[in-house]
Amino acid sequence: MTTIQPYPIGTPGRPWGPAEVAAWQALQTRKRSYQAQVLSVIDSLRERYEVAQYGALDHDPDRYPLLCIRSRGWRDELPCVLITGGVHGYETSGVHGALRFVERHAASYAGRVNFLVAPCVSPWAYETIQRWNLDAVDPNRSFFVGSPAQESAALLRLVAPLRDRVLVHIDLHETTDTDESEFLPARAARDGVVNTRGEIPDGFYVVDDSEHPQTAFQQAVLAAVAKVTHIAAADAKGEIIGSPVVAPGIIHYPLKQLGLCAGITNAPYKTTTEVYPDSPRATAEQCIAAQVAAVCGAIDYALAHEAEVQA
Repeated sequence: MTTIQPYPIGTPGRPWGPAEVAAWQALQTRKRSYQAQVLSVIDSLRERYEVAQYGALDHDPDRYPLLCIRSRGWRDELPCVLITGGVHGYETSGVHGALRFVERHAASYAGRVNFLVAPCVSPWAYETIQRWNLDAVDPNRSFFVGSPAQESAALLRLVAPLRDRVLVHIDLHETTDTDESEFLPARAARDGVVNTRGEIPDGFYVVDDSEHPQTAFQQAVLAAVAKVTHIAAADAKGEIIGSPVVAPGIIHYPLKQLGLCAGITNAPYKTTTEVYPDSPRATAEQCIAAQVAAVCGAIDYALAHEAEVQA
């Protein structure tokens, strides 16, 4: 890998302080509407599902309420399915994949599972098309007690009563070209370290939990996705984003250790999806459809193997 040019904010080798964070904040502008593109869709679901507010971003609570969608007629004896999207607000298909699943597919699982869906965990980042929150904190490294990210802390509070009752958690993400052009250079500058160029994988892949791997489950998710779009291949080193490929399209991360959203419950089946929206081989619609296929594949596998985890 080769070293790339320093980020325009900050001094190379020196972590950001308040002045640099303020300079970064000044560059952020709203590029799309959370109200028009997300909240309006959630509102359209209120007749069929329970919609609840579980928090709000304190810098603009009226503009950024945090909403979740729940099964109407929740039944405690049923397994729980947790779906999260927009932890990184710029990862568009995660948000709209979660909403699309509820709109078109959730009803087919009625009476078999309870759903809890948080479709846009980071609404300010959704509007500004950012990876971080307003405080230049990555929510997807902040799911732990005393979290510095209010988006992460709010979701942790919401999910806490269900941590041991979730059967499957699927966290919907994207890997984009801007990871290399903007977000990884910004992170290196913020942390005062040298950034090196990596390789963005072309295709869909998943991140399993290295502490409790479930390879067959991940393969079932990928098999469902492969009907919609292509699966990412390993690079010349046998890796995807710097991690060894343990099976086609599958890498491992220690989810809880890294403070990742997919590690917030003790679900036996959990995964982080990653689709590549900048691929010449995939459209924006295919990316959304791939996220939906991943959710359906995850739930179908978990329900078919529920007895195994209860044994």
